[in-house]
Amino acid sequence: MYVSLHKACVSVIRVEKTVIWLRTHYIKANIFAVHEYDKSINDCTMRIKDFILVCITTVIMFPMTTLKAQNMEKEKQLPEYLSAFPLGEENVQYARFFIGKSYLAPLTSNKDLNTPVCNVTFEPGCRNNWHSHTGGQLLIAVGGKGYYQEKGKPARLLLPGDIVEIAPNVIHWHGAAPDSWFSHLAIECNPQSNKNTWLEPVDDEQYLAATSQSNTLSAEAAKNQATWYSSVNDKLAVSDPELTKIFGNFAFGEVQKYSNLDTRTRILVTMASAITVNAKTTYLQTLHAALSNGITPLEIKEVLYHAVPYAGMAKVEEMVEIANKFLEDRGVKLPLAPQSILQPETRQEKGLALQKSIFGNQIDRMYETSPENQLHIQKFLSANCFGDYQTRPVFDIPTRELLTFAILISLGGCEPQVKGHITGNVNVGNDKLKLLAVATQLLPYIGYPRTLNAITCLNEVIPEK
Repeated sequence: MYVSLHKACVSVIRVEKTVIWLRTHYIKANIFAVHEYDKSINDCTMRIKDFILVCITTVIMFPMTTLKAQNMEKEKQLPEYLSAFPLGEENVQYARFFIGKSYLAPLTSNKDLNTPVCNVTFEPGCRNNWHSHTGGQLLIAVGGKGYYQEKGKPARLLLPGDIVEIAPNVIHWHGAAPDSWFSHLAIECNPQSNKNTWLEPVDDEQYLAATSQSNTLSAEAAKNQATWYSSVNDKLAVSDPELTKIFGNFAFGEVQKYSNLDTRTRILVTMASAITVNAKTTYLQTLHAALSNGITPLEIKEVLYHAVPYAGMAKVEEMVEIANKFLEDRGVKLPLAPQSILQPETRQEKGLALQKSIFGNQIDRMYETSPENQLHIQKFLSANCFGDYQTRPVFDIPTRELLTFAILISLGGCEPQVKGHITGNVNVGNDKLKLLAVATQLLPYIGYPRTLNAITCLNEVIPEK
C-alpha cells in the first residue's frame, strides 16, 4: 500500500514537469494561442491531480477501515476457552431461528437414557427467537454472560452456575449478552412428547431493553438485581446509563452486601416504602420482583391494606389501581378472597388486645393520659388500625411490624412513632440488626436524611453496647 502511495506522488511530479515542457514548447510555436493553451493544460492538470488525490486518500484510509473491520470481527472470533464443554459445530440446522451465530455440541448419545443434553454457545449479541417447549426445558449456564426472558417478565442475567427451569409451554428466549460469549447446557424434558414452537425473532429494540441496564452494572450487582428486583425502567437505562450504573451498583451491590436480609423481606419492605412515597415506577418494579420470588397476589394486596392506616388512603389508592392492573394482566381474578376475621362489635376489643400483645402496658398509659376530647383517636387506633387491618391473617405480627417500620421511616417526620415501633419490633422478635438492615435496604430509595433519622431513633431506643 505504501509503495503505491509513493508511486502516486511521483506521478504528480511527472505531470508537473510534462506540463512545463509542453507549455514552453507550445509558446515558441504559437505565441498568439498562449491563453487558450494555458486554460486547457490547467484543466487537464487539475483532473489528473484530483484523480491522484483520490487514489492517495484511498491508500491512506484503507488500512484504517480495514483495521476497524478487523477489530469488529475480532470481537466475534471463537473464544479459546469458554467452559469445560466442547463448542461443537455451527448450528446451521436452526440458524433461521437465531439472530447471530450459535454453536451446538450434543453431549449425550445413549438413546435408552432418553435425556438429550447439548451445550449451546452464542456469540456476543446472539439470541434465539421467542419459543416454547411442550415438555419444558432446563438450562444450566456454564460460560460467559447471557440472558433469559419469559414473555411479559423482565430479563434475567445468567452467569456460570445459574439454573433456569422452564415450565411447559412458557414463551421465552435466551442468548448471549451484547459484550460476551455465552454457553449453557440445554436439557430436554419429557423428550418423548416434547415439541418446540418457534415464534417471532427478538428484535433489536426488545433485546436492548432486556439487556441495557444490566450492562451498566457490575456482575454481582446485575445478578442481585436480576434475582429479586426486576428492572422495568428500560428507558432510563438507555437515556441515563451513568445514573443507572451509580444507583444500580450501590443499591444492588454495596447495600446488599451489608446483611443477610432475605430476598422476600427486601422486596416486601421496599414495596411498602414505594407505596408510602407514591413511587409508581419503583412500586411496579417490586410487583415484578414479588411474583418472580414467590410472593402471592394476596400478599401483594395485603401490603397495600397494611399501608392505609399509616400512609393514608390518598397515597395508597392509586397504587391499588396499579397493582390491580398488574395482577389482572397476569390472569389473577379480582377481587381476591376476603381476609377480615372480625365483626363490627369485636373489632375494638380484638384490636386493643393485639396492641397490648405488641406494646404491653404502654397502651393502657396512652388511654389513661389522653385528654377526653382526644380519646376517640386512641379508640380509632385500636379498632381501625389494629382491629380492621392488623388482625388479618395474611402476615404474621413480626412481618407487619417490619412493614410498619419501613413505612414510618419512609414517611419522615414520624420519629416518635418510629421509636414506638422499634420497641414493638423488638418485643415481637425483630432485633436491632434486622431493623438496621431494613433501613439500609431502603437508603437508596428514601435518601440519607430519613435513613439517618431512623438510625438515630434506633440508637436512642436500643443504645450501642
